[in-house]
Amino acid sequence: MITINQVTALAARVSPNTVWHFVRLDSAEGIQGWGEATLQGSAVAVHDHVVRLAPALTGKKFNGDVDVMDVVGSCGRDLAEAAAISALDQALWDALAQARGVALTQALGSAIRSEIKLYANINRGTRDRSPTGFATRAREAVSLGFEAIKIAPFDGVQPGHEEPELLGAAIARVAAVRATIGPSTSLMVDCHWRLSERAASDVLREIDPLEPYWFECPLPETRENFPALRRLRTQANARRIRLAGCEAMVGRAGFKPFLEAGIYDAIMPDVKYAGGLRELLRIGQDAQRAGVMCSPHNPSGPIAHAHSLHLSAHLPIFPFLEFQYGESPLFFKFVDGAMPDPNRGVSHLPQGKGLGLAVGGEEFRRCLVDASAATVQKIVA
Repeated sequence: MITINQVTALAARVSPNTVWHFVRLDSAEGIQGWGEATLQGSAVAVHDHVVRLAPALTGKKFNGDVDVMDVVGSCGRDLAEAAAISALDQALWDALAQARGVALTQALGSAIRSEIKLYANINRGTRDRSPTGFATRAREAVSLGFEAIKIAPFDGVQPGHEEPELLGAAIARVAAVRATIGPSTSLMVDCHWRLSERAASDVLREIDPLEPYWFECPLPETRENFPALRRLRTQANARRIRLAGCEAMVGRAGFKPFLEAGIYDAIMPDVKYAGGLRELLRIGQDAQRAGVMCSPHNPSGPIAHAHSLHLSAHLPIFPFLEFQYGESPLFFKFVDGAMPDPNRGVSHLPQGKGLGLAVGGEEFRRCLVDASAATVQKIVA
């Protein structure tokens, strides 16, 4: 059992476009627990939710049978609140596992696996957006040992503005990556909800010879689009392509309609938004009952990655975990502790008590920003 003394929200700018948001819990017993709440473009809203929710935890005693969503009465009414609640839950479970003297994996139950297969999301780390640029990054990742690559090639495309030249450029990027990585490496294509049904159908037909492993988030994930998504899944499956999505859903209730309607072959709950660690595991069990793969969404910082590793050890139908390959070297420079090497396509679980690592160090302190400010200005030391 631990008593929470303080809740601290910390944000660090790691690139012109990316701010990682962390939550730290300090206990009366001298234990620190860490969570991550990164949500691009919403650092201020996430920070405000953490500050608002902090009194529900501070001064309270907790044991290993509580989830933060139960304490605050919700898993989040919007994505920013869900990110705050999820990060607080991560940090609480990290601290509780440390207090028990066990690894987070053990605190969560009996693990199914001790090594976690990873796929390399090369999108944000690819500055040269030409087909050659994508191919170069893919070749680099494969040379390190990754057996699965994901790209998001639809730059400039939006529903209703699917100009043929933009779609053609996207398909050229996919083709260049496939030609580079060869037929034995899995290739995932992420659409980021940018397509209409007609455009998605056309793209599926065009990339069929390139044998993508899955086609991710083709349409906005609304109930109105369920019939279209089911038609796209049928079309994709006929080509031996899987349909994947649900990276921004919150709680079991958010995933339930998609599982019941048979929308996807793979769901992608994110430890930062799902509503908590055990809620994500329950979502994985729901996916198992529906015969659907559970492959966590994980394109962010080291704390979310470490939590996702521990969770992936428990998921029943698990193909691999996303890893944000090459976005920023700060991913490793912020780590206080031993991060298992992810740059070989498979990762061991973090060792030690609780999560097994934290963030800190001079590089981290130099990158801190004020997440309560509307402009998220850099803190001047």
